[in-house]
Amino acid sequence: MSDAVIQLTPEGIYCPEGGFHIDPWGPVERAVITHAHSDHARPGMGSYLCSRASEPLLRARLGGQARIQTVDYGERVTIGAVRLSLHPAGHVPGSAQVRIEHGGQVAVVAGDFRLHPDKTCAPFEPVRCHHFVTESTFGLPVYRWRPPREVFAEINEWWRSNREQGRPSVLFAYALGKAQRVLAGIDPCIGPIACHGAVARMNEACREAGVSLPDCRPVSGLSREELAEALVIAPPSAGGSLWMRRFGEASTAMASGWMQIRVARRRRAVDRGFVLSDHADWDGLNEAVRLSGAETVWVTHGHSEALARWLREQGLDARAVQTRFEGETAEEGLREEGEKGA
Repeated sequence: MSDAVIQLTPEGIYCPEGGFHIDPWGPVERAVITHAHSDHARPGMGSYLCSRASEPLLRARLGGQARIQTVDYGERVTIGAVRLSLHPAGHVPGSAQVRIEHGGQVAVVAGDFRLHPDKTCAPFEPVRCHHFVTESTFGLPVYRWRPPREVFAEINEWWRSNREQGRPSVLFAYALGKAQRVLAGIDPCIGPIACHGAVARMNEACREAGVSLPDCRPVSGLSREELAEALVIAPPSAGGSLWMRRFGEASTAMASGWMQIRVARRRRAVDRGFVLSDHADWDGLNEAVRLSGAETVWVTHGHSEALARWLREQGLDARAVQTRFEGETAEEGLREEGEKGA
């Protein structure tokens, strides 16, 4: 990829003509952030630039002292010698693709993205470019998602069945993105909804960003009778903790793209696995590359070698690019590393 647009440095993807990094791995002076998950938004930067919708989430992650500048989707700003704009990525609230234009060349760094729209974030916007940087979290043909409405129907039925048996329903979902997507997609008329404190904190940030969510109560505010009918949303890190003891013989489940793989369901030791991801599946990744019209493609985060090899077989100039936070493969996705939101 042309060094005049972006290049890879020890701190991450860098735009030399703009003097900024995109989702840098370590402290830098100027950071452009695609979204607020912790493997993309790190503390310690001199300043941050993000989408307007992402600011409340970024502040919830980084604290009020962070220097954050925001722009609207599609708004073009000049930084150094480049023109920059942010465009919806469809991953989590406020998530963005970064478009950089310099010397007649356009590079787009997609960050994490998803092509299927939902109620919690602006839908993915294809952006034409010469150079495209794509994730590959689920960059294998085995990962193909069913329609989300079918998955939400399964979650509703699981919850309804547990309620009839007098068993709490505890659903593990990443605190930022996945939890809100579940809350926006379920039927709130089935019973009470409660959230772990980590999820509640992100809910408030998402509401500030304009996301509409059903009422959620703290677990401590539910009576024993209400708890037996409730759906409880908790981060995966809560599984097996002392916090779980209050639910007794609860039915447990996890919502994640990793639930597509049987070994992932076994290792999580949950009763049910719902295949629901905030990332593009195999078909979505290929479609995003096609829609970009890019001549060269960098593939990062996950099954990068496999996807890059496939793209080369399709005639594209594609290569895998190693990043510090590569932990988005089937094995590593089972571990909780900062709520990355698979």
